[in-house]
Amino acid sequence: MKNTMKALTFSEFGSSEVLNYIDVAVPVLKENEVLVEMKAIGLNYADIYRRKGNYHLKGSPPFIAGYEGAGIIQQSNSKKYKIGQCVAFTDVPFANAEFVSVPETHIIPLDEDIDFELASSVLLQGLTAHYLAIDSHEVMKNEIVLVHAASGGVGQILTQICKNKGAIVIGLTRSKAKLETILEQKSDYALLLDDNWKEYVLEICNKVKNQKGVDVVYDSVGSTLEDSFEVTKECGHVVFYGMSGGDPKLVDPRMLMDTSKTLTGGDLWSYLNSEEQRHKRAKELFDWIKEDKINIKPPVTFKLSEGKQAHDFLEKGKSASKVLLIP
Repeated sequence: MKNTMKALTFSEFGSSEVLNYIDVAVPVLKENEVLVEMKAIGLNYADIYRRKGNYHLKGSPPFIAGYEGAGIIQQSNSKKYKIGQCVAFTDVPFANAEFVSVPETHIIPLDEDIDFELASSVLLQGLTAHYLAIDSHEVMKNEIVLVHAASGGVGQILTQICKNKGAIVIGLTRSKAKLETILEQKSDYALLLDDNWKEYVLEICNKVKNQKGVDVVYDSVGSTLEDSFEVTKECGHVVFYGMSGGDPKLVDPRMLMDTSKTLTGGDLWSYLNSEEQRHKRAKELFDWIKEDKINIKPPVTFKLSEGKQAHDFLEKGKSASKVLLIP
């Protein structure tokens, strides 16, 4: 096997112009690691934030972004996994490359019903939606659920999980063009995040259940957190798991006490914290897909060498489905 590989890298922070497709050294395996030849790589907003310098990076340039993907084991220092096995991962660094060294504890085995592109399209967003609807707030039948950014990757899957659990879902988006995407995922209502959205949400709650606000809000925008509390009923719940729109204002604990409302923070890595949890949660997610309980839109694919175009495509919000890089 050759000693070098192609990777999508950056040596300074900035726009997509800083990306370079270059030769780098193939990773040297440590004990209990496998070398995966990548067949599909998930591109996420976190990769854009890393490229811009918003996230702390360890090591020295050139940096390789990417944490999610799938492929075939080419070398193995593991007693659990053999050469030729099809596997995926969602929390291993340096994924934007032809080969990635993966600890055996982070491997998610794939069966013949889940191909590389599907695994790379669904794991990060799907496992996020999974813990949100099961752990952060266990969605119940007939609850009114408000989903911010419902046309996004997490939002589409979260909507479908909530509907499968019998909830009434209101989906929000900033884009008129993506209202249809929300309805395609079986959301009961699709609303534009305009000056009147809170009024519309409260009207829906009054009409559907004669209650003053939703049961739970899933807020990944951040800057909308105060608004999310305003449309939540007394004894309701707000789950805060992202800041795509900027930092939220500080939450007044007196408001929480006076209204008996609850705020929960959410981060996938708090739940995807062991080999057992990775396998258990991924199996549940994959089973829902196989049973047609969750529909995943076909991804938009770019060659790994076309990383600049892929970053621009994702950053400009052009896609209503997952963006993949193919080595």
